Amino acid sequence: MTKKRKDAEKHGSDLLENPEALAEQLSRTEKFLEKNKALVSIVGVVIAVVVLGFVFGRYYIDNQNKSAHADMFQAVYYFEADSLGLALNGDGNNYGLLEIIDQYPMTEAANLANYYAGATYLKLGDFDNALKYLKDFSASDYLIQSRAYLLTGDAYMELGKFSDAASYYEKAADNEENDQFSPYYLIKAAIANEKSGSIKDALKNYQEIVSDYASSAVYQDAIKHVARLEGSSK
Repeated sequence: MTKKRKDAEKHGSDLLENPEALAEQLSRTEKFLEKNKALVSIVGVVIAVVVLGFVFGRYYIDNQNKSAHADMFQAVYYFEADSLGLALNGDGNNYGLLEIIDQYPMTEAANLANYYAGATYLKLGDFDNALKYLKDFSASDYLIQSRAYLLTGDAYMELGKFSDAASYYEKAADNEENDQFSPYYLIKAAIANEKSGSIKDALKNYQEIVSDYASSAVYQDAIKHVARLEGSSK
C-alpha cells in the first residue's frame, strides 16, 4: 500500500471517529459551495443537459428508426421484385432507398438501406455507386456483412480491379468462417487473384479450401486447381 493511500485512509478514519473533525470538514465544504455557488450551478446545469440530451437523443433515434423501417418496407418490396428504379427513388407515395438514407441518418434502417442501395446499383451496372453505398454499410450479423463484402468484390471485378476484388472476397470468406459460404467466397477470391496475376495468392485460396473444407461442393475442383497452379509454377 502506498504512503498516499495510507494517509487518505487515515484521514477518512479520523473523520469517522472524531465528530469535531467531521464537523470542521463539513463546514469547509459548505464554505466552498457558498463561495463557488455559480460554478457549482453551472456544473449541475451542464450535467443535467448532457443527461437529458442523451436520453432525448436515444428516444429520438428509436422513434426515427421505427418510422424509417416502416417507410422502407415498400422500397425493399420493389427491390425484391426487381423494380430497381422504384426501389431507389420511390413511387411518389412511398420513399425509395435513397430518401430513407437522406431522411433518417444515423438509424439502423438507413444503414440497411445502404446495403440495398448498393446491391441495386450493382444490378443496374452502376458499379461506382454500388461501391459507395456498400462501403457505407456495416452489420454485426456476419452473414449479411459477408454478403456485403461479396457484392463489393463483385463491383470491383466488374470495374477490372481484380486485386481489390480478391481482397473483399477474402474478407467475406474470413468473416466468421463457415462450411457453407467460405469455400464459395474463396473460389471467387482465387479467380480474382489469378486475373490480377497473383498466382501465389490464388493457390493459397485453393489450398485453404482443400485443407479446411473437405465436405464442400467445390472441394474436388479446388484439388484440381491446386495441382494446375502447382504444376505451372514449376
